[in-house]
Amino acid sequence: MTRKLRMGMIGGGKDAFIGAIHRIAANMDGLIELVAGALSINNDIAVESGKMLFLDPERTYLDFKTMLENEAKMPAEKRLDFVTIVTPNFAHFEPAMMALDLGFNVVIEKPITFSLDEAKQLKAKVEATGLTLLLTHTYTGYPMVKQARQMVKDGAFGKIRKIWVEYPQGWLSKLSEREGNAQAAWRTDPKKSGKSGCMGDIGTHAANLAEYISGAKIEKLCADLNILVPGRALDDDGAVLLRFDNGAAGVLMASQVAAGEENALKIRVYGEKGGLEWAQHEPNTLLVKWLDKPTEIYRAGGGYTFQSSYMTHNTRTPGGHPEGYLEAFGNLYRNFAQTLSAKIDGVQPSPESLDFPGTEEGVRGMAFIDNVVRSSQSDAKWTNFEI
Repeated sequence: MTRKLRMGMIGGGKDAFIGAIHRIAANMDGLIELVAGALSINNDIAVESGKMLFLDPERTYLDFKTMLENEAKMPAEKRLDFVTIVTPNFAHFEPAMMALDLGFNVVIEKPITFSLDEAKQLKAKVEATGLTLLLTHTYTGYPMVKQARQMVKDGAFGKIRKIWVEYPQGWLSKLSEREGNAQAAWRTDPKKSGKSGCMGDIGTHAANLAEYISGAKIEKLCADLNILVPGRALDDDGAVLLRFDNGAAGVLMASQVAAGEENALKIRVYGEKGGLEWAQHEPNTLLVKWLDKPTEIYRAGGGYTFQSSYMTHNTRTPGGHPEGYLEAFGNLYRNFAQTLSAKIDGVQPSPESLDFPGTEEGVRGMAFIDNVVRSSQSDAKWTNFEI
């Protein structure tokens, strides 16, 4: 490629949390430039946000349909390469389908859609068009998560037997949705978030991480969802027993009412010979535990001999310089951009560049929500993981 990829954004105006995160991630490697946006359903905010981001006023739109229609008519040297969708869950599907129909590749904030049926339709559309879709399951972008996955894949721990993954937060310990917290308001609204709150928001991250690192797929589950803050419409806490297709047993816990917790995602995976532990609060560290020798501490950076190509590809700084959420997010965007640029140039992307979540993970995430809710509503009965 001899130019940057051109990005358009739907949602993510000046008061939105995740839109700014996406823009930072997209800018991190100098491969992408934001050139157009329909940044808010509020016209004033849309215009003001466009000005703040120095967008051409003619490419600052008041609705996504006008943006996509107009951008599709642009000459090749100005036309968008992809669209990033950072709206609430209920507003993912329509713009994504329209973008694909008009020939635009897509980046979409997790979860992929509002329902499993929509996710399946979107997956079929991506396959039919041959276009590329990135789903921003951020935690798969961390270097030590890449390392953990590769060690499991290489058989370092033997057959995987047990997976624990937990994701406690405390930010919804009060009825914040009725206290002016916009993030809480839409995330706890079934009409905007979907049939699950906590499990749909962060439980899907935990399930995705368990499958990504272990290489195994959930095939059965037993779920107990709770509403622990009186007056809330969707679950804010839950636990799930898991069975994987490789025979491993698992436990998943997610809560948004663990008062005092911030974003304490942690996973432990154990096999016949040993296991590993990774925590998002200490992302540069991977604990590697052995049956017959002391625990080893693996650190990102530093040029150690244990490092896989997938880890080094996603490591940005020398050892001892912390890499966190923004860098992991940036890795997803960079891998997507490298893949898209290679496709435009007619060459094969590297395996490391192709390592990012897409529609398969999106469909499984929506299926996870459906099956967890179904199990919980059936008095926590074991439920086959149906897609």
